[in-house]
Amino acid sequence: MPDLFEAIMQRRSIRKYQDRPVPKKVIEEVLVAASWAPSAHNAQPWRFVILEDQAVKREFSEAMAQAWAADLSRDGVKVDGEKFKARVERFAIAPALILVCITMEGMAKQPDLERLGVERDSAVASLGAGLENLLLAAYAAGLGACWFCAPAFCKDEVRKTLSIPVDVEPQALVLMGYPAELPQAPLRKTLDEIAFKNHWGRQF
Repeated sequence: MPDLFEAIMQRRSIRKYQDRPVPKKVIEEVLVAASWAPSAHNAQPWRFVILEDQAVKREFSEAMAQAWAADLSRDGVKVDGEKFKARVERFAIAPALILVCITMEGMAKQPDLERLGVERDSAVASLGAGLENLLLAAYAAGLGACWFCAPAFCKDEVRKTLSIPVDVEPQALVLMGYPAELPQAPLRKTLDEIAFKNHWGRQF
Protein backbone atom coordinates (compact mmCIF):
# COMPACT_ATOMS: atom_id res chain seq x y z
CA MET A 1 0.00 0.00 0.00
CA PRO A 2 1.67 3.27 -1.06
CA ASP A 3 1.77 6.21 1.33
CA LEU A 4 -0.36 9.23 0.50
CA PHE A 5 2.30 11.39 -1.13
CA GLU A 6 3.56 8.49 -3.23
CA ALA A 7 0.02 7.83 -4.44
CA ILE A 8 -0.50 11.50 -5.31
CA MET A 9 2.80 11.82 -7.18
CA GLN A 10 2.81 8.43 -8.93
CA ARG A 11 -0.82 8.15 -10.02
CA ARG A 12 -1.23 8.51 -13.78
CA SER A 13 -4.13 8.64 -16.23
CA ILE A 14 -4.05 5.14 -17.69
CA ARG A 15 -5.81 4.47 -21.00
CA LYS A 16 -4.47 0.99 -21.85
CA TYR A 17 -5.37 -2.02 -19.75
CA GLN A 18 -4.53 -5.68 -19.46
CA ASP A 19 -7.14 -8.17 -20.62
CA ARG A 20 -7.97 -9.00 -17.03
CA PRO A 21 -11.23 -8.40 -15.16
CA VAL A 22 -11.39 -6.17 -12.11
CA PRO A 23 -12.98 -8.02 -9.17
CA LYS A 24 -16.32 -6.62 -8.07
CA LYS A 25 -15.02 -6.34 -4.49
CA VAL A 26 -12.18 -4.06 -5.62
CA ILE A 27 -14.58 -1.80 -7.55
CA GLU A 28 -16.80 -1.55 -4.48
CA GLU A 29 -13.82 -0.69 -2.23
CA VAL A 30 -12.79 2.10 -4.62
CA LEU A 31 -16.32 3.54 -4.58
CA VAL A 32 -16.42 3.39 -0.78
CA ALA A 33 -13.22 5.46 -0.76
CA ALA A 34 -14.92 7.96 -3.09
CA SER A 35 -17.86 8.19 -0.71
CA TRP A 36 -15.59 9.31 2.15
CA ALA A 37 -14.61 12.54 0.41
CA PRO A 38 -15.74 15.84 1.96
CA SER A 39 -18.83 17.45 0.44
CA ALA A 40 -20.80 20.67 0.83
CA HIS A 41 -23.42 20.30 3.61
CA ASN A 42 -22.27 16.65 3.80
CA ALA A 43 -24.81 16.17 1.01
CA GLN A 44 -22.64 13.50 -0.67
CA PRO A 45 -24.08 14.47 -4.06
CA TRP A 46 -22.20 11.81 -6.05
CA ARG A 47 -23.99 8.91 -7.68
CA PHE A 48 -22.19 6.05 -9.45
CA VAL A 49 -23.46 3.70 -12.14
CA ILE A 50 -21.31 0.58 -12.53
CA LEU A 51 -21.54 -0.69 -16.10
CA GLU A 52 -20.93 -4.43 -16.10
CA ASP A 53 -22.92 -5.96 -18.95
CA GLN A 54 -20.88 -5.95 -22.17
CA ALA A 55 -23.89 -5.21 -24.38
CA VAL A 56 -24.86 -2.24 -22.19
CA LYS A 57 -21.29 -0.92 -22.24
CA ARG A 58 -21.24 -1.05 -26.03
CA GLU A 59 -24.69 0.56 -26.41
CA PHE A 60 -23.65 3.30 -24.01
CA SER A 61 -20.34 3.86 -25.82
CA GLU A 62 -22.03 4.02 -29.22
CA ALA A 63 -24.63 6.52 -27.93
CA MET A 64 -21.88 8.83 -26.69
CA ALA A 65 -19.92 8.47 -29.92
CA GLN A 66 -23.02 9.25 -31.99
CA ALA A 67 -23.56 12.42 -29.93
CA TRP A 68 -19.92 13.39 -30.47
CA ALA A 69 -20.26 12.81 -34.22
CA ALA A 70 -23.46 14.89 -34.31
CA ASP A 71 -21.66 17.76 -32.56
CA LEU A 72 -18.85 17.63 -35.12
CA SER A 73 -21.34 17.61 -38.00
CA ARG A 74 -23.15 20.66 -36.59
CA ASP A 75 -19.77 22.41 -36.49
CA GLY A 76 -19.17 21.50 -40.13
CA VAL A 77 -16.43 18.98 -39.28
CA LYS A 78 -16.34 15.69 -41.15
CA VAL A 79 -16.42 12.66 -38.87
CA ASP A 80 -13.36 10.44 -39.14
CA GLY A 81 -14.60 6.84 -39.24
CA GLU A 82 -11.49 5.44 -37.57
CA LYS A 83 -11.64 7.97 -34.76
CA PHE A 84 -15.35 7.20 -34.32
CA LYS A 85 -14.62 3.49 -34.02
CA ALA A 86 -11.73 4.11 -31.62
CA ARG A 87 -13.93 6.30 -29.45
CA VAL A 88 -16.51 3.52 -29.17
CA GLU A 89 -13.94 0.81 -28.48
CA ARG A 90 -12.09 2.80 -25.80
CA PHE A 91 -15.12 2.74 -23.54
CA ALA A 92 -16.78 -0.48 -24.70
CA ILE A 93 -13.82 -2.74 -23.93
CA ALA A 94 -12.67 -1.12 -20.68
CA PRO A 95 -12.40 -3.77 -17.92
CA ALA A 96 -14.37 -1.54 -15.53
CA LEU A 97 -16.55 1.39 -16.49
CA ILE A 98 -18.15 3.74 -13.97
CA LEU A 99 -20.48 6.60 -14.84
CA VAL A 100 -20.17 9.42 -12.32
CA CYS A 101 -23.14 11.74 -11.69
CA ILE A 102 -24.31 14.45 -9.32
CA THR A 103 -27.66 15.11 -7.73
CA MET A 104 -28.87 18.25 -5.99
CA GLU A 105 -30.67 16.11 -3.42
CA GLY A 106 -29.43 17.23 -0.02
CA MET A 107 -28.06 20.54 -1.28
CA ALA A 108 -29.50 23.76 0.16
CA LYS A 109 -32.70 25.05 -1.46
CA GLN A 110 -31.71 28.66 -2.12
CA PRO A 111 -34.33 31.36 -2.87
CA ASP A 112 -32.68 32.87 -5.97
CA LEU A 113 -30.95 31.69 -9.15
CA GLU A 114 -27.54 33.11 -8.26
CA ARG A 115 -27.29 31.19 -5.00
CA LEU A 116 -28.79 28.09 -6.61
CA GLY A 117 -25.90 28.32 -9.09
CA VAL A 118 -23.44 28.45 -6.20
CA GLU A 119 -25.08 25.34 -4.73
CA ARG A 120 -24.59 23.53 -8.04
CA ASP A 121 -20.98 24.69 -8.17
CA SER A 122 -20.55 23.29 -4.66
CA ALA A 123 -22.02 19.95 -5.72
CA VAL A 124 -19.65 19.76 -8.68
CA ALA A 125 -16.68 20.67 -6.46
CA SER A 126 -17.74 17.96 -4.01
CA LEU A 127 -17.87 15.48 -6.87
CA GLY A 128 -14.30 16.45 -7.80
CA ALA A 129 -13.19 15.54 -4.28
CA GLY A 130 -14.95 12.20 -4.59
CA LEU A 131 -13.33 11.54 -7.95
CA GLU A 132 -9.87 12.24 -6.56
CA ASN A 133 -10.49 9.77 -3.72
CA LEU A 134 -11.64 7.24 -6.32
CA LEU A 135 -8.55 7.68 -8.50
CA LEU A 136 -6.13 7.47 -5.57
CA ALA A 137 -7.89 4.40 -4.17
CA ALA A 138 -7.71 2.75 -7.60
CA TYR A 139 -3.96 3.43 -7.73
CA ALA A 140 -3.49 2.04 -4.20
CA ALA A 141 -5.33 -1.13 -5.28
CA GLY A 142 -2.91 -1.65 -8.18
CA LEU A 143 -5.31 -0.38 -10.81
CA GLY A 144 -4.93 2.21 -13.53
CA ALA A 145 -7.77 4.65 -14.10
CA CYS A 146 -8.66 7.56 -16.34
CA TRP A 147 -11.28 10.27 -15.89
CA PHE A 148 -13.17 11.42 -18.99
CA CYS A 149 -15.72 14.26 -19.20
CA ALA A 150 -17.50 12.86 -22.29
CA PRO A 151 -20.89 12.19 -20.57
CA ALA A 152 -21.21 15.88 -19.64
CA PHE A 153 -21.44 16.72 -23.36
CA CYS A 154 -24.29 14.28 -24.08
CA LYS A 155 -26.34 14.08 -20.91
CA ASP A 156 -29.66 13.36 -22.61
CA GLU A 157 -28.23 10.43 -24.60
CA VAL A 158 -26.61 9.00 -21.48
CA ARG A 159 -29.81 9.35 -19.46
CA LYS A 160 -31.86 7.66 -22.17
CA THR A 161 -29.45 4.78 -22.69
CA LEU A 162 -29.09 3.98 -18.98
CA SER A 163 -32.58 5.06 -17.79
CA ILE A 164 -31.10 7.64 -15.41
CA PRO A 165 -33.61 9.87 -13.55
CA VAL A 166 -33.87 13.47 -14.68
CA ASP A 167 -32.67 14.76 -11.29
CA VAL A 168 -29.37 12.85 -11.64
CA GLU A 169 -26.89 14.60 -13.92
CA PRO A 170 -24.14 12.67 -15.78
CA GLN A 171 -20.79 14.36 -15.27
CA ALA A 172 -17.89 12.03 -15.98
CA LEU A 173 -16.76 8.55 -16.82
CA VAL A 174 -13.99 6.59 -15.11
CA LEU A 175 -12.27 3.72 -16.88
CA MET A 176 -10.39 1.27 -14.66
CA GLY A 177 -8.29 -1.81 -15.16
CA TYR A 178 -4.90 -3.32 -14.50
CA PRO A 179 -2.46 -1.03 -16.33
CA ALA A 180 -0.79 -2.01 -19.58
CA GLU A 181 1.21 1.23 -19.83
CA LEU A 182 3.22 3.56 -17.62
CA PRO A 183 3.08 7.07 -19.06
CA GLN A 184 5.46 9.81 -18.02
CA ALA A 185 4.18 12.48 -15.69
CA PRO A 186 3.08 15.65 -17.52
CA LEU A 187 4.78 18.90 -16.59
CA ARG A 188 3.34 20.72 -13.60
CA LYS A 189 3.16 24.45 -13.05
CA THR A 190 5.48 25.81 -10.39
CA LEU A 191 4.23 26.99 -7.02
CA ASP A 192 4.99 30.58 -8.09
CA GLU A 193 2.51 30.16 -10.94
CA ILE A 194 -0.37 28.82 -8.86
CA ALA A 195 -0.01 30.19 -5.31
CA PHE A 196 -0.28 33.82 -4.23
CA LYS A 197 0.28 35.37 -0.82
CA ASN A 198 -2.23 37.88 0.59
CA HIS A 199 -3.31 39.19 -2.81
CA TRP A 200 -2.91 38.42 -6.53
CA GLY A 201 0.03 40.78 -7.07
CA ARG A 202 2.33 39.24 -4.46
CA GLN A 203 3.69 35.77 -5.10
CA PHE A 204 5.47 33.42 -2.75
